[in-house]
Amino acid sequence: MSVINGILLHGVGASAASLCYTPEKKLIRWSWQSYWLAQAFICWFLLPLIGAYITIPELATVLRHAPADAMWKSFALGAAYGIGGTAFGLAIQHIGFSLTYAISIGISCVLGTLLPPWVKGELTTVLSQPGSGFIILGMVLGVCGIAFCGIAGRSKEVDIASQEKDRAQNFNLGKGLFLSISAGVLSALYGFSLDQGQPIADVAAQYGAGQFQGNVIYIFSNTGAFIFPMVYSLYLHRKEGTFKEYFTPAEAGARRPLARNYLLAILTGCLWYSQFFFYGLGHTRMGDYEFTSWAIHMIMLVLLSLVTGLLLKEWVGSSKKTVWLLSLALLVLIGSVIVLTIGNSMGA
Repeated sequence: MSVINGILLHGVGASAASLCYTPEKKLIRWSWQSYWLAQAFICWFLLPLIGAYITIPELATVLRHAPADAMWKSFALGAAYGIGGTAFGLAIQHIGFSLTYAISIGISCVLGTLLPPWVKGELTTVLSQPGSGFIILGMVLGVCGIAFCGIAGRSKEVDIASQEKDRAQNFNLGKGLFLSISAGVLSALYGFSLDQGQPIADVAAQYGAGQFQGNVIYIFSNTGAFIFPMVYSLYLHRKEGTFKEYFTPAEAGARRPLARNYLLAILTGCLWYSQFFFYGLGHTRMGDYEFTSWAIHMIMLVLLSLVTGLLLKEWVGSSKKTVWLLSLALLVLIGSVIVLTIGNSMGA
């Protein structure tokens, strides 16, 4: 039952992740860098500190006794993820939510799941335990489902190109693919960042953090992730003279659009942070195959991002072929989650 609860908690986190960038569509006269810096400050800096302060008993003592090398490793790997996260946000502008999630999260799923046990030299041992066959099959199905997502996205691109030009003018497959692949490789390091920060969580557990122990890692992984977005956004502000957008209303005498933009950025930050708040709760319930938490989270994220894309009408006007490919991707991804759940239950 613990594994089932873990899967459900990963599902809650993945739901938040699939929705976290949708508020961007409702911004009023804010440049990309204004929105990105505002939401990054919330999710990668402010909320990790608040979350750890609330959920980690004797936080100051935990930080004094936690190994410094784990802190630095988590911070550095998180910084690499921050570059990937920025690339992810830019990719959405060129190829949309569905295709960006499919490509970048697909790569991150495989690398982020297998990298930690492989680096530790434990991969062969772990995969020889009960239920390992289901784990391997679930991973393969997940990769196949994500591949079908990519094929469906490509088919959608062809459909859009043959329809209204205004819908296709911002669609740039070349730039989008480069950014998505870069985001996928670098985003995989976030899972590794959490793995390398586990010794910090172990200390927190000794002081009674329990299922919330992972929240202390985010102090380092997420603040590391904040560095590049902050520097890049400030660079764009200086280059384009847009820093004033934080203080100047979109229209003379109109304060509501400015407040609305801030609220949307805060909503994005809260949704993004929520995904890993629930990820940590799910991860502690996954038993011997806890390393599969990253795969389960990513696969469910892709699955739910496709649903989000449907709700946002990104697939409106798609051909029957595209709809068929999308349906196949959804079915395979659902099957992948079910198989991984069985494998984790057997391992537990």
